[in-house]
Amino acid sequence: MALIPATILTGFLGSGKTTLLKRILTEAHGQKIAVIENEFGEENIDNDILVTESKEQIVQMSNGCICCTIREDLREALQLLAAKKRKGLLDFDRVVIETTGLADPGPVAQTFFMDDEIAESYLLDSILTLVDAKHAPQQLNDRQEARRQVGFADQIFISKTDLVAADETEALIHRLKHMNPRAPQQKVHFGEVPLKDVFDLRGFNLNAKLDIDPDFLKEEDEHDHDHVHGEHCDHPSHQHEGHGHHHHHDDDVKSFVYRADRPFDPARLEDFLGAIVNIYGPRMLRYKGVLHMQGTERKVIFQGVHQLMGSDLGPAWGPDEKRNSRMVFIGIDLPREILEQGLEQCLV
Repeated sequence: MALIPATILTGFLGSGKTTLLKRILTEAHGQKIAVIENEFGEENIDNDILVTESKEQIVQMSNGCICCTIREDLREALQLLAAKKRKGLLDFDRVVIETTGLADPGPVAQTFFMDDEIAESYLLDSILTLVDAKHAPQQLNDRQEARRQVGFADQIFISKTDLVAADETEALIHRLKHMNPRAPQQKVHFGEVPLKDVFDLRGFNLNAKLDIDPDFLKEEDEHDHDHVHGEHCDHPSHQHEGHGHHHHHDDDVKSFVYRADRPFDPARLEDFLGAIVNIYGPRMLRYKGVLHMQGTERKVIFQGVHQLMGSDLGPAWGPDEKRNSRMVFIGIDLPREILEQGLEQCLV
């Protein structure tokens, strides 16, 4: 049986997750989607979608989609759905897990890697984060969960931009970019998103081409931020960070990019990354890279979530392609200098 693609939908309370989800569920796209509501009783998707209180809490909808509300173990719900699919009792093409507004998507994502039974049935496709343009600036200031949700995202959808001024939206886009440069951002109106921007993003696919991260390979130099938005604004974060100016919002979730032209020594790099993940894993949200390794003619693609890290051989380096390594780290107050010095010492 082919692996079932899974998408994690996260976002702070009121950011429009349910609106987006209802749209995905009711649109005539011909896909059968199973939805897992991973909630703890404080908010519930509209009752016209879910009207069951039985233990198994699986409802089949008119267009063939399935809803499953769980208040206990996500793992059990995933296993139950996969087992029913195998036995032909349920027919669905993919799973969407909607987390509670206060959830940290990290443990949800880790379920797909740590549990062999889940890993044999599912393929984690991506984490989608909804951000409410009106309330996000305050939520990002006040709540680390909101900042973490941004740090984990493979794709960010910004809702309610019609309720704020254009320059406020620009400032928010800018701030989110600082926290997570590898997630494309898109404004959404009442959940109207093309399905191609929701499914099959391959955010966790190690061998995926890096064109899913259009900005990943751009210079992460502050001067270039103007060009990302095509607007020359004097937002304080255009000041050169690290040159005596402070970023306007000193968020604890930040990203930085490491680049090197010399190849890595594989054994040294593995030891160093293993040690770093041991110490800082809980604060490392997402990290990803394309590496130039000694001893192979192919690119090495690596990525991780918290303490879980994986690598894979990618395509061969092109004959005229410049061989270098590029890594992006997104995390909570990560010690950039320690990481950079350690990585330097792993170079040949």
